[in-house]
Amino acid sequence: MALPADVTTGTWILDNSHSEIGFTVRHAGIHKVRGQFKEAAATLDLPEDVSGAKINATINTASFDSGDANRDGHVKGEDFFDVEKFPEISFVSNGLVAKGNSYELTGDLTIKGVTRPVTLDTEFNGVAVDPFGNTRAGVSAETTISRKDFGLTWNAVLETGGVLVSDKVAINLELAFIAPAA
Repeated sequence: MALPADVTTGTWILDNSHSEIGFTVRHAGIHKVRGQFKEAAATLDLPEDVSGAKINATINTASFDSGDANRDGHVKGEDFFDVEKFPEISFVSNGLVAKGNSYELTGDLTIKGVTRPVTLDTEFNGVAVDPFGNTRAGVSAETTISRKDFGLTWNAVLETGGVLVSDKVAINLELAFIAPAA
């Protein structure tokens, strides 16, 4: 599978300031709460055959932000991410398959020391040159995981019989990568 037009081979670097690494989880069974990680690093290694592309990413768990300091403190604590003991979430890809105009990216996701395979539905959003001469590529990706699969089991039972935090977590990525210097 050939590289898309205007995409060059080499190691592309994540532009953290123009990327969003977020997730959504249902709270109390009635509404969704969103959070994101503000600090991450990633490389995208692109060979001529894009099916051999490799992504290696790390996310700083202490950079979690949901817009609520109390919730953020709880999520960063031992009940959830335990950022003191597990300062990073990592993802290492092991496959990329074209699916029409999109891709399936497979890899190993590690949260709290637990590694599980995941598949991300991925879209290539194109290439642009910014006013500073940097060539950028945009990528969107999403998947849903079971937080229990990664040892994130804390919960509270509600009077109505449901639970406070759903097991299913939707992961949503909007990523900008900068091309290697010519």
